[in-house]
Amino acid sequence: MIDLYYWPTPNGWKVSIMLEEAGVPYSVKYVNIGAGDQFKPDFLKISPNNRMPAIVDHEPMGGGAPISIFESGAILEYLADKTGKFMPRDPRGKYEVLQWLYWQMGGLGPMAGQNHHFNMYAPEKLAYAIDRYVKETNRLYGVIERRLQDRPFLAGDYSIADMAAFPWVVPYERQGQRLEDFPRLKGWFEAIHGRPAVIRGLDVGKDKRAQTMSEEAKKVLFGQTAANVLSR
Repeated sequence: MIDLYYWPTPNGWKVSIMLEEAGVPYSVKYVNIGAGDQFKPDFLKISPNNRMPAIVDHEPMGGGAPISIFESGAILEYLADKTGKFMPRDPRGKYEVLQWLYWQMGGLGPMAGQNHHFNMYAPEKLAYAIDRYVKETNRLYGVIERRLQDRPFLAGDYSIADMAAFPWVVPYERQGQRLEDFPRLKGWFEAIHGRPAVIRGLDVGKDKRAQTMSEEAKKVLFGQTAANVLSR
């Protein structure tokens, strides 16, 4: 029913986890971001920002022609709307979930991503940049810790907001963080990590996840300009 354009990264895991949790049949189309698959013309028709994940739903809500969606947050929201799962229908509950979904999209994901970049991939170690993003990641972990003081999950019940945030906490050690410093976050993380559907979602394409990144892959991932888009 759904084609998932995917590579095993935190953003990819968000969608594979949701598809597994919701029990939606899907076919994986691997997009090797280190080899530049994201710049292929056919993929650009689906994801004009040259980024995975993306989906094509061949049986969309409302019927009609297949629909393609890019951006992981939009995909999660679409799947929650379509399946009626992991996002409340009532406005208060829905926007409780959506504000935390967008918090991840605008905060935890980008900041942890920069943390990874300057800690692991930058050609030179820039102390200011590393310190800046390690501290900001730490602050965002603190936001989760405070949020969980009176509820088990970010929006109360387990939802797409948790599916969005959890994958960006999986590499906490590489982010210079200690879960022991955040006991409520640690409990939340372990509860999600133990869910069978989450385990299945994390396992999608795990044999393709490189432990080290080649210099050629770094050039593909970190040397992009407008020319990479406009020349296709």
